[in-house]
Amino acid sequence: MGEDRIRNLIFDFGGVIIDIDFQRTINAFIKLGAENFEENYSKANQSGIFDELDKGKVSQKEFVDSLKPLLPSTVGDEDIINAWNKIIIGVPEKRIRLLESLRKNYHTFLLSNTNIIHYNLYMPDIKRSYGYALMEDLFEGVYLSFRLGMRKPNREIFDFIFNSQNLEKQETLFIDDSIHIIDAARSYGIRSFWLKDGMDVCDLFENGKLNPGLL
Repeated sequence: MGEDRIRNLIFDFGGVIIDIDFQRTINAFIKLGAENFEENYSKANQSGIFDELDKGKVSQKEFVDSLKPLLPSTVGDEDIINAWNKIIIGVPEKRIRLLESLRKNYHTFLLSNTNIIHYNLYMPDIKRSYGYALMEDLFEGVYLSFRLGMRKPNREIFDFIFNSQNLEKQETLFIDDSIHIIDAARSYGIRSFWLKDGMDVCDLFENGKLNPGLL
């Protein structure tokens, strides 16, 4: 791949930097009484209201209200938010330290499909645990779907980050844990690494640099 030519790193967040588990949210909604919840919500498929939330097109209240018809009338707003947030596990310290070390050798960026509800959960936790109040304190550039109104794998969000940062594709590596997003990025000519289940992003680096033996 020519690791020595890589000057820019673009990281996905969920499943790469922060540990998440889609099944935890699916199980939580099933426990609340939702039927067939997983048909519209999974790692590979988020349709309708979930897509709109990630794009910042609907408010938290609109999102919660849209899910109420799927649930018993006894389920309250807080129950729905708690179930939705079950996906979030947390950011291991070693990944924070990795990001700190990489900034000495690379331009680092975050490109994430995420929403305001999850953001308001994990950012206070990151601040409490590691002292970082903003993602911008960890990355040179931060691109979140709910702020931009765009989601991966659509080409427009990739074009936006490359154009806004004036990045060269041959000097940039994109890392994501979703194969359908990786396939899309590669089709756009972006050098990409698929972080498969069971892999840890920390294993791709050694002493603050890409490990040539893994790429």
